[in-house]
Amino acid sequence: GREARLRVVLRVRPLTCMETRRGDQPVVHSLGDGTVHVSAPKHDATFGFSAVFDASTSQEAVFEGSGMRQLVELAIDGFSCTVFAFGQTGSGKTYTLMGPLNQTETQPAAPGLLGLMQRSFSCLLEQSRSHGSDLALSASYLEIYNEQVRDLLSPEPSCALPLRWSKTRGFYVENQLCVDFESLEAIANLLLQGSQRRRTSAHALNRHSSRSHALLTIYIRSQAVSTCPELGGGACPSKQGTLCFVDLAGSERVKETGSSGELSVEANNINRSLLTLGHCISLLAKPQGKRTYIPYRDSKLTRLLARSLGGSGITLMVACISPSSRCLSETLSTLHYASRACRVTTRP
Repeated sequence: GREARLRVVLRVRPLTCMETRRGDQPVVHSLGDGTVHVSAPKHDATFGFSAVFDASTSQEAVFEGSGMRQLVELAIDGFSCTVFAFGQTGSGKTYTLMGPLNQTETQPAAPGLLGLMQRSFSCLLEQSRSHGSDLALSASYLEIYNEQVRDLLSPEPSCALPLRWSKTRGFYVENQLCVDFESLEAIANLLLQGSQRRRTSAHALNRHSSRSHALLTIYIRSQAVSTCPELGGGACPSKQGTLCFVDLAGSERVKETGSSGELSVEANNINRSLLTLGHCISLLAKPQGKRTYIPYRDSKLTRLLARSLGGSGITLMVACISPSSRCLSETLSTLHYASRACRVTTRP
């Protein structure tokens, strides 16, 4: 019942080969102790977060330093937990969550390159084994593409699913497919199968740009135990927690990406939903007494994240940025966005 602040961490990716060849200069520098400094003409600012991971930080160090392990344990305890990555297109969001894009079921990524999702699955299954057979695990995988919700685990993922609201469940997706799993291999394959169905395209800034927001949710149900010492030998109540991974499509400027036609329509829908998310975060960051109506209903993304952002959930936000001088405007936008999110509180 106590208030908890959103935990916000920052990841700065390395300069790409193209940026290095072009002569881009790094303008973002980690100062240690969760602070980062932006140094460029007309821009000199310092930002503070729960943790900052620079270009040399390994995937394992990001997992341990972000608090992801604790989030898995809280989900097992029955809390609603969410982690989402956001930032400019090509800033490393999908790599941070999933690892390399070229991995397949037959050619998995090297263990050291696995992202937050696979490492969380491994941690979850380790905890499940230590709990014995009283944990039941299942997963759903959705994408929001051009403001339509699609099921990435369904054999017919092109069908749009309706988004509903109820007093007990809040916003939820009707008729989504939920798949039970018991092994690391099974959930890893579900992740890869769904990711291959996700909409992606190439443009000037990113050869594998995500054109949709993706939400993978793990449902963790603890079965009621017949005897519970805390209740004088009576039955222990069952608990259900969730662990939701949100890979947001990257913000992008059509002028920079060279998008046209369908790509331009997708970019406009992506930017509009991210703008609504940013507006909700700005309002939630205000003191409780000064908050006005929070417009969760203005996009399907904010409806599905309503509980995580301003309700009873526990949330980790991973802001991903490029250190390149050419990306300075988008980088500053992401840093300000993340700084506002640091002031948002929930009541888990």
